Amino acid sequence: MNIDISMWVQSPLNLMLLFFSALLIGISKTGIQGIGMLTVPIMAVAFGAKPSTGLILPMLCFADLIAVFYYRRVAEWRYIFKLLPSALFGFGVAILVDKMIPPEGFKLLLGICLLFAIFVMLWFEWKGQQNTWTNHWWYGPLFGLLGGFTTMIGNAAGPVMAIYLLSVKMPKLSFIGTNAWFFLVVNYLKLPIQVWVWDNITISTLTLNLIAVPFILIGGYLGVKLIKILPEKQFRIFTTIVTCLSVLLLLF
Repeated sequence: MNIDISMWVQSPLNLMLLFFSALLIGISKTGIQGIGMLTVPIMAVAFGAKPSTGLILPMLCFADLIAVFYYRRVAEWRYIFKLLPSALFGFGVAILVDKMIPPEGFKLLLGICLLFAIFVMLWFEWKGQQNTWTNHWWYGPLFGLLGGFTTMIGNAAGPVMAIYLLSVKMPKLSFIGTNAWFFLVVNYLKLPIQVWVWDNITISTLTLNLIAVPFILIGGYLGVKLIKILPEKQFRIFTTIVTCLSVLLLLF
């Protein structure tokens, strides 16, 4: 991948989109879950679909550190251990099929699967019943596989993880802490692959990431403040709505 530094110097709009995306990533990691998914189409418009993934990943990694530092004591590790092994397997599957499946076809298939998962989750809630699927041995590993695959293909695992954590009815702070630790592990494992296999991260992209750091920090601060004033029920409703919108972005 080759992103010319002069491109953003000559295009204030691209620079503004980069800063806005960094702000959203910070807010998403420390507070308003799912809103960071909006950065995928924004960055794709500014820098191109595949090059943008190499720009987004280091920003996610930095924001993960902030979130883990702040929420380090509230993670639900039993859920993380259910997800990680199959997520690593999803990495391998993504690398193998990267050139076999058109991105548009993959996004459509993923969107349909996630839409079905959201429907099932909301159906159980509407009926006032427990989602019995979450008790099955395959439920966590299935979402781990989807999460590993989607995060490798296009940093798009946010909705996958959100649906899983919403379906097991995790409280908001545990939700954020568990989400932070899971993505800290998977995003840092992705770095060597993006650098040496896909050639998506270079000195040029890291320079762009560096100038975006202040906006990630501001976003992280805003996320912490916002989550403190957002009640548990409203957090769940807002996260569900944002997740549904993210899934619709994959479909259209």
